[in-house]
This record gives sequence, structure tokens and C-alpha cells, in this order.
Amino acid sequence: MRHGKKFNHLGRTSSHRAAMLSNMASSLILHKRISTTLAKARALRVYVEPLITKSKDDSTHSRRLVFSYLQNKLAVSELFREISVKVASRPGGYTRILKTGNRLGDNADMCMMELVDYNEAMLGSKDESKTKAKATRRKRTLAKKKTTTEAESVESPVVKERKSEKKAKETVNTVTESEQPSEPPDKEQEPKEEKE
Repeated sequence: MRHGKKFNHLGRTSSHRAAMLSNMASSLILHKRISTTLAKARALRVYVEPLITKSKDDSTHSRRLVFSYLQNKLAVSELFREISVKVASRPGGYTRILKTGNRLGDNADMCMMELVDYNEAMLGSKDESKTKAKATRRKRTLAKKKTTTEAESVESPVVKERKSEKKAKETVNTVTESEQPSEPPDKEQEPKEEKE
């Protein structure tokens, strides 16, 4: 019975599956990117990420443990010399799976699996996004709005007086411009204005 066994058997025997994952992990370490099916990539992620974590401790014991899984001296030396230095500050999540569509023959989900720290295009876009985020403008908060309205309310009597003086001057100017000096004012209109 297979109760509680959640890993994917991938339609292979145990020895075949171990050999395939070992070969794929070596290829991923040496080439930094491989193309495979989505199911194999998910199985490989569970297989290779603990090995990368072991490579952070460069001791004979951890080298022998990793070699027992990979069975490839070149891959082990590349992992401990190059990759472990790049991923030293990363607390897991060393691989990325990018879906690439379906395979033409059997319509299997295909993907590219890569080491996160070796994709220069993605690393460059993250740096650009940080600079863009710094350049964006922030919206005014409610606290700032309240302080500006309070400042306006404090200055409002003085400002209102100045505005009323400006309006009075503008109305006087418009009245003088509208009156023509050649025509004398009517005598009848003056007493009516005084009565009102």
C-alpha cells in the first residue's frame, strides 16, 4: 500500500527514478538551466534544493553526502565552489520553474527550471523595479490634509479681508471703465440711489 506517500513516482521504478533525478540535478548544476516536463521539475526541486543547502557548509562530510546523491565529481565541485557562494545569503528557494507551454507530441506541460541567482535578465529587472519604485510619487495622507486645512482656517480671516479688498478694487475699476466721461450722470437716478 502507498498510504501517505505523496511524492511523484513519475511512472518509473525506484532505481530508475533515482538515476534520472541524479542526472537531472547534475545537469542543472553544471548548466544552470534545463528544459523538462513540469512533473519532473517539481520532483527535481524536492531533490536538488536540500543538496544546495548542504553545499553551504563546505566540509568533507557534506561533500561526501552530496556526492552520494549526484555521483558526478564535476557537479559536486561546481556546486561547492561557485553556486554555494552565490546562494550563501538566500534562505531556500534556490530554483525557479518557468512554464513554456505544451509539448507537441503528447501535449505534456513543459517548463524551464533554473537556478534563481544565475538568471541575469530577472536580476536586472528587479534592480530596475527598485529604482522605479523610488521615483514614484506618494499620495497625500489624511494627516497632511488635516494640517493644511487647519493652517488655512488659522489664516482665513486675514486672507478673507485681503480677498474682499481685491474684489472691491476690481468692482471700482470695472465701474469707472464702464462709465463714459462724455455723458453726465442723470439727476433722477441719484436721488433714487440715495433713497434706497
